[in-house]
Amino acid sequence: MAKLRLGVIESDKPVRLNVELPASVHRDLAAYAEVHAKESNQQPVEPSKLIAPMLAKFMATDRGFAKARRRKSPLNEPAQT
Repeated sequence: MAKLRLGVIESDKPVRLNVELPASVHRDLAAYAEVHAKESNQQPVEPSKLIAPMLAKFMATDRGFAKARRRKSPLNEPAQT
């Protein structure tokens, strides 16, 4: 079986968002949840619980986003006198 990119689903204080997904994306999330549960030896999670860790993983590995974020970071700006 192929190793999934998504690791353990951690519990965190949620912020509620309402999103609409195409039915095909929801079906894929449900299938991913099943495979993830088998691979990680965890209880299956609701497909909606996969969205946040998937987005976080995507943003963490997006080089363009990281570069843009570094440019905008106040740590990289020169001190004003």
